[in-house]
Amino acid sequence: MKVTLLGTGSPEAHVSRASSGYLVEAGDDTLLLDCGGGVYDRLLQSGRTPGDVTHLVFSHLHSDHMMDYARLVHARWDAGADNLGVWGPAPLAEVTRRYFGPDGALSFDLAARTELPQSKKVWQERGGALPRPWPEPRVTELRPPSAVNGNGWTMRAIEVQHAQPYLTCLGFRIEAGGKSVVYAGDSAHSPELEALIQDADLLIHWCYRLSHEAAPDPDFAATSPGHLETAALAERAGVKHLVLTHWRVQHDGEDVLNSVCNEVAACYSGRFSIARDLAEIVP
Repeated sequence: MKVTLLGTGSPEAHVSRASSGYLVEAGDDTLLLDCGGGVYDRLLQSGRTPGDVTHLVFSHLHSDHMMDYARLVHARWDAGADNLGVWGPAPLAEVTRRYFGPDGALSFDLAARTELPQSKKVWQERGGALPRPWPEPRVTELRPPSAVNGNGWTMRAIEVQHAQPYLTCLGFRIEAGGKSVVYAGDSAHSPELEALIQDADLLIHWCYRLSHEAAPDPDFAATSPGHLETAALAERAGVKHLVLTHWRVQHDGEDVLNSVCNEVAACYSGRFSIARDLAEIVP
């Protein structure tokens, strides 16, 4: 397996960090875990094309995890690729319909591209056939706990606590070739998450709050663990490599990140990395 970190930031505008997106090459497939704002461009910068993605998987439907969804699907469609397989929690099918359905947000664009005579001519000159169908992502809504089997890999999904009851939120463990990668999504800590990450070769976990920062309320603290709590969790579970991601602008100075590295090293014995866009990791 190989993991490319495409987006390691948060919802905030950030010049050096896109929002959430992680490319996992496993078996014969290429999975994109989340597709937040800026991830499409990072995918291209990494040397891949939209058609290289075989599976798109959403942890949850916050905008910073799916803002480039329509862009990715539209670009694949315009290049003549097959309809993308997409997995994630409900209401993913309804979100998809509201993008690409007959009365969806992109319906005016799609009507013009498929019905305008000159657009049809351009499509034919590019090797396309008429009538030109609209994009139809192949959506599978995951009801955790659930599993997905691919070409040489397996993925387990569990529910994690983050934005309930408004959004169902998932964490994933992908196994291939004797290696395991866990993407926790945006997750509170729980016994279920600890079981999912047990002995993982790589854990990608969000760090929206530093441990010494005061939380605005107890619920925020409970669902947004700090870097030291996550390091302790990884140590207990025997995680071999911990990557902290989802960095906010206010935390992204080198002095702060160096302090995080030193503090994590004091309580976690495995390999530790600060996530950075376009970094590649082989578990």
